[in-house]
Amino acid sequence: MLVLTLALAAVGFLLLVVSLLTGSVVWAWGCIVVCVVGAVLLLVSSLRSNTVANGDAAGGGSHRSPPSGSRRTLPTERFDESD
Repeated sequence: MLVLTLALAAVGFLLLVVSLLTGSVVWAWGCIVVCVVGAVLLLVSSLRSNTVANGDAAGGGSHRSPPSGSRRTLPTERFDESD
């Protein structure tokens, strides 16, 4: 959905440029409509990601262990600073 929002932003920018070059109000209104649709999609995507994250924190989601290579360990031996 974020890719669609980015595409709508690009189309809105192109419509803005066309509107400025031609001096037509119709292109400007098209730019406004496309940008509002993109903003609504971005808002819906953001709200969806927040509800999914809240559902996982509340125990509603599946619990997965972290990937095997993602855990960092500290060295257990000490290094001398004398050279």
